[in-house]
Amino acid sequence: MAIPTHQRTLDQAVSCTGIGLHSGKKVHLSLKPAPINHGIKFVRKDLPDNPTIPARFNCVVDTSLATVIGLDGVIVSTIEHLMACLAGLSIDNVLVELDSYEVPAMDGSAGPFTRMILDAGIREQKAERHFFVLKEPIELAQDGKFVGVYPDTTFKITCNIEFEDQLIRKQSCSIEVVDHIFEREISSARTFGFLHEVEYMKRNGLARGGSLDNAVVIAKSEILNEGGLRYQDEFVRHKLLDCIGDFSLLGMPILGHIVTKKSGHAFNHAFLEKFFKNKTCWQTQTMQPRPNSVHKRLKSLAI
Repeated sequence: MAIPTHQRTLDQAVSCTGIGLHSGKKVHLSLKPAPINHGIKFVRKDLPDNPTIPARFNCVVDTSLATVIGLDGVIVSTIEHLMACLAGLSIDNVLVELDSYEVPAMDGSAGPFTRMILDAGIREQKAERHFFVLKEPIELAQDGKFVGVYPDTTFKITCNIEFEDQLIRKQSCSIEVVDHIFEREISSARTFGFLHEVEYMKRNGLARGGSLDNAVVIAKSEILNEGGLRYQDEFVRHKLLDCIGDFSLLGMPILGHIVTKKSGHAFNHAFLEKFFKNKTCWQTQTMQPRPNSVHKRLKSLAI
């Protein structure tokens, strides 16, 4: 399936209920269709005047444990799995309503959101999508961490991780980010952690909603979850999922190849800040089908 050339939204509203990974609070979340050029916006229905926060990199206020956006003192936490789902399914315009400050963890992956959206249906809209098209590479490296993006005709991500635990060690995963590949290869990969880290966080009032139902937990190089892993390399697939969610905060899809090594939410965000400072390395364009051809041509936009 080719990259969609026109903006997309949901065919109908859909909702779910779950527990916040860090807050432990029950939250009801609704996804609603939105008009052309709306983007992804989060609405706190539990607060007076229902404040709205755009899902943009310049609204990120914390990346210590998850990606958190905020505006005027109002936050929405742990948005990365839902954002990865929307970006992985090439959905541009959605209104996200929730009655707490944290997106529900569900099973620790983007799988439940993905199935929910596919059941609701995706509707193409009568406006072309805008893309960031790379003209020159942009790279950021520090303390063994690395993120780079390179010119390409599609959107690809190559993710590399490295852990001391012998169960993980070095893992690498590379995919083209299109609907069916995201759904099959990435969406169901769960967040993971080590038992001693989980116990420490719980003692300090964090990860209150964390359990074997919404995370892969490792102890002494063994998986504690009944049934084990969903993929042999589920760890790197989940890190790639996080990358899709974090990079979606650019606000438009990328035509380029992103490569990461030992990165996380904080370093991904630092890269987005560098990306926007290097405006000579990219341009915004639409992708319009050529008449009587399956090939695409890029049409520059005036900006």
